[in-house]
Amino acid sequence: MPLWTIHHTPGIFTDHDKSRLAADIADHYEKVGLPRFYVVTLFQEMPATDFYVGGEPTPAGVRITIDHIARHHSDQESRRRIAEWIRAMLQPHLEQHAGLHWEFHVDETSRDLWMINGMVPPPEGSDAEKGWARQNAASPY
Repeated sequence: MPLWTIHHTPGIFTDHDKSRLAADIADHYEKVGLPRFYVVTLFQEMPATDFYVGGEPTPAGVRITIDHIARHHSDQESRRRIAEWIRAMLQPHLEQHAGLHWEFHVDETSRDLWMINGMVPPPEGSDAEKGWARQNAASPY
């Protein structure tokens, strides 16, 4: 499950922008074989008076935390490719805002601590996981 939590100051994203970004994020994970419904994107708007960088309020800021559970990358090269994909995917959505401070990080959590609808997700790449991807829903396996 990729969980993207996007903290941002007002005026960064319209409802349409949010929908496009969330779709772009889900599209990528679907392309690499994850069920689309694994991808959750949350937008949390915060007043600039509550968004501080370096101890100072930031009038235009985006801070993204990404939790990866469904897949992990054990080597530095793979992790760097993921970071580069995220940067390249985010830039068109963010570069239009002059003076915007933006950053992200990715955490990888153990699959052992994850359930969907009370079920342990099927093993990575298994027929059951492929079935979940086709159905775009969790089901007993």
